Amino acid sequence: MSEQQTVLPVDCPPVAPSKQGFSAPAPGDQAVRVEVPGLRRWASTWPMEALKWMFSFPAMLGAVLVGRVFYESRTFIADPDTWWHIKVGQDILRTHHWPTVDPYSFTAANTPWIAYEWLGEVALAGVSKLGGVYGLAVFRFVLAALVVLALYYLGTVRSRNSKAGFVPAAVLGSLVLLSFSLRPQMFGYVFLVLLLIVLELFRKGVSWPIWTLPAMFLLWVNTHGSFIVGIGVLAVYLCCGLKSFQVGSAQAIAWSAKQRIQLELTLLLSLAVLPITPYGTQLAVYPFDIMFNQPVNLASILEWRPMPFELAMGRAFLAIVVLLVVLQLLFRFAWRMEELLLAVGGTVMAFVHVRMILLFVPFVVPVFATVAARWFPRYAKAKDKPVLNGLIMASVVAAMTYYIPTRNSIQDKVASTFPVEAVAYLGSHSVPGPMFNNYAFGGYLVSHERRTFIDGRADIFERSGVLADYMNAIQLKPGALAVLDRYRVQSCLLLKDEPLAIVLGSLPEWKRVYSDGTAALFVRQVDRGQSSSGNW
Repeated sequence: MSEQQTVLPVDCPPVAPSKQGFSAPAPGDQAVRVEVPGLRRWASTWPMEALKWMFSFPAMLGAVLVGRVFYESRTFIADPDTWWHIKVGQDILRTHHWPTVDPYSFTAANTPWIAYEWLGEVALAGVSKLGGVYGLAVFRFVLAALVVLALYYLGTVRSRNSKAGFVPAAVLGSLVLLSFSLRPQMFGYVFLVLLLIVLELFRKGVSWPIWTLPAMFLLWVNTHGSFIVGIGVLAVYLCCGLKSFQVGSAQAIAWSAKQRIQLELTLLLSLAVLPITPYGTQLAVYPFDIMFNQPVNLASILEWRPMPFELAMGRAFLAIVVLLVVLQLLFRFAWRMEELLLAVGGTVMAFVHVRMILLFVPFVVPVFATVAARWFPRYAKAKDKPVLNGLIMASVVAAMTYYIPTRNSIQDKVASTFPVEAVAYLGSHSVPGPMFNNYAFGGYLVSHERRTFIDGRADIFERSGVLADYMNAIQLKPGALAVLDRYRVQSCLLLKDEPLAIVLGSLPEWKRVYSDGTAALFVRQVDRGQSSSGNW
């Protein structure tokens, strides 16, 4: 008799069926007893096993990582693009239509433009509606914690060692948080780490998660352009398993016929869902537009510039790369071909564009964890100390509770970075337009229904020539002030001490009418025909 069969005691009388199923035993009869061997023992032990798992050493390491994320993200950091992303999402929710022309600027008004990241923008708008700025701060922390925990799990699965998985998540987590801003790219990053986890599990013989990838790519393409990286990762995994071979320390391990068919089908289905967007295939081709049709954007915007090695982030990145190279030379680790290609590719991309540090981290975590596993013994459940683990976890929670930021501190941080008071001044005073604005202020102006000269939607301003004109003006190149004349600018909202603000403050035809610790507002005092700015 198998363990799943029902055992009825021999002294149990038969039970007659009724219309409702089976009737209760007659008075005086013995009650029916159903016993499944092992069920009672499992029912009595699972709560204790669950508690042991919750307070296990790997769980404690995860709690420490969450505490680390909280420490580094407790100070609210909003990207200038956060605000216009939220505004786009709010407008989609309000109108139930997706934009097809620019509704926010006066320099590119009504020219073709689409919301390439509409689903992520709708999500941010929903969070903003529910919790305001404070809710956005909490949301960023939760997503960042989930990403770091997912990186921890990725390293643990690859190395089969939770301690080794913890090391790269702890070391590289800071690099993630530096670029993990309130933009739809957060969701794209979550999708990328989940994809790597699914493929690592697939390498280890767990195949069912692979079938979730087409649905994930459907969400991904509507959320952020980084879906193209995911397609590339999937293709790399497929191609590196077509045939077994070895080159130095890198080894390609062939997929079985069944695995290859599964991966091929997954890739085809993932490609097939990419046109399923409100804009058809336009979202699928947008990453190529950035790569080939936006040279001014790539050359001018900070996140697209090469890795800044003069900053702490650049030095930390370089130190990690050098450390891994030295360890490889000393110990000759063996690598799977796909993880080597991804690690090298992520490193090169991070050297070229600082923004790509977000790719470097998840591509390097499996490599880093495998290296660390050489010096860290695996987790031994028999040696675990749940009480000590629980005390450490409680300490982390207590510290997070004690240092949780207040709503006022979050608002003060926003006011120190964006023109909060200056926009309030615009609302209570008559300031002539059109208004030239600093690039970093554009998104905040959009969120407050102010027409912008420029904002974070660099694609539309590149195509219209506005971005090039803005860079000439802000960098005080020859003809800089002529840009203000050409667009009939009557006021300027600038960073308080940026070069253009200093120049305007010294010219008689411009008057500073407002200034605070963040922004300065200038108004033109003479007619454009009388202005001498054309000499610049």
